[in-house]
Amino acid sequence: MNSTSKVTTARVFAIAGPAMVANLTTPLIGIVSTTAIGRLGDATLLGGVAMTSVIFDCLFWLFGFLRMSTLAFTAQSIGAGATRDIGLHLLRGLVVAALTGAALIALQLPLATLILNAMGGSDGVTRAARTYLIIRIWSAPLALANYTVLGWLVGQARATLALSVQIAINLVNVAATVTLVLWFDTGIAGAATAAVIAEATGVVIGIVIALKLARGAFAVSIAELLDRAALMRMLIVNRDIMIRTAALIAAWLFFTAQGARAGDVTLAANAVLNNFLMVSAFFLDGLANAAEQLCGKALGAGDRHAFSTATRLVIAWGLAFAIAVAACFALFGPALIDIMTASDDVRRGARAFLWFVATSPLLAVFAFAFDGVYIGATWARDMRNLMVASLAIFFAAWLTLRSLGNAGLWGALLAHYAARGGLEALRYPALLKASFKT
Repeated sequence: MNSTSKVTTARVFAIAGPAMVANLTTPLIGIVSTTAIGRLGDATLLGGVAMTSVIFDCLFWLFGFLRMSTLAFTAQSIGAGATRDIGLHLLRGLVVAALTGAALIALQLPLATLILNAMGGSDGVTRAARTYLIIRIWSAPLALANYTVLGWLVGQARATLALSVQIAINLVNVAATVTLVLWFDTGIAGAATAAVIAEATGVVIGIVIALKLARGAFAVSIAELLDRAALMRMLIVNRDIMIRTAALIAAWLFFTAQGARAGDVTLAANAVLNNFLMVSAFFLDGLANAAEQLCGKALGAGDRHAFSTATRLVIAWGLAFAIAVAACFALFGPALIDIMTASDDVRRGARAFLWFVATSPLLAVFAFAFDGVYIGATWARDMRNLMVASLAIFFAAWLTLRSLGNAGLWGALLAHYAARGGLEALRYPALLKASFKT
């Protein structure tokens, strides 16, 4: 049995800190694209960007398994001392990213028709959205390759390098969007092209970093790369994480759709409050990244103590952040709502449901923390099953509370958070015992 170094708070935040900063920079892309297109004064273009941004967020989120599985496998190999496998995990992930991205490009026309018809925008918005989608879809293999590289870097606890790549992608996107849209007046096509340029830049930077770190580890045979047992394990884990993510996306899309059906004011109020949820997710997801790496490494080394310590530290610090964030929402939420919207009706609507948002981090912390633990340990099948069960609980809660209107919808969302974290916590002891025989 290999031994991992002691898991400490410093090691947790060496990974979680850069991940939190990277998360905070990500909204810059949407903000700059929206602002740049908004300055053109055409509401249909702005609507097209807004609609397709949601589409790509969900689409790429669905394939986030590439980051998660690459991170977990890399961390486990480091813990096990299997240094030869570290480069193979990146190469296999890049192959899957290239094939998946190529498939999305090949299917772009039927995908565009299917998705845009389902979104139900006006003719002008749909035309703008189609233009954006047909161009930005070419970033798919690049974006998925960046997921893989980022996961590979974090899997080696090189979170600062991963942060650097993420910031570079975001800054290039901002610069390219401003240049193409505002200076060269290329409209929505320019905003889409900027995203492609940014993702391509990230791939180049990531590959250069990987070549320097690997030091010949990529000199592998085709037989090693296509090892059947390794590929099957990767594909099974990826499949289960993808199903888990699809269940999570389904809950969020349903939440958004129900808010829209409740009227414009309720939809706008929920949109304002979603920004609060995003802020809390930045911190909790950063700690989940730490759990993925530290638990994966501990599992690879067969070090139960390190695994348990990492789990406890991530949950403890997650609770600390959750309490702080919840307190900030409760104290400063009304003022922040006033800053985000000038509509008195929307302000009143958002304030009425603010307490749901203030409560959410206290429940979400367990969902995020255990997701990180399960991913690092590649307990993907159990995570998949528990997420599907959580989705069922979400729908059951909504059906029970639907007579309460938007309050019932928020109550169902809190039930979903509680179910995710609670079910994973209940399953954790058995999985821990099964994974560590001694």
